[in-house]
Amino acid sequence: MIKTLQKHGNSMALVIEKPVMEAIGIKENTPLQITVNGNALVITPANVGVGQEKVEASLKKMRLRYGPMLKRLAN
Repeated sequence: MIKTLQKHGNSMALVIEKPVMEAIGIKENTPLQITVNGNALVITPANVGVGQEKVEASLKKMRLRYGPMLKRLAN
């Protein structure tokens, strides 16, 4: 895919179409990490780790399944 920059105020912008955003799993408000590798511009989602919601959901499942056993081990 070949793209050109577009004027946006005093800056230039690269427009990313919705199908591309969906393919890489980003949304309008997703923080992006921009790095330069040689003469290549690399744009990746900045939220590389697991979100807080997923962590809390996983902990809840673990407590339901392993809570009593963990309490016995703690004693």
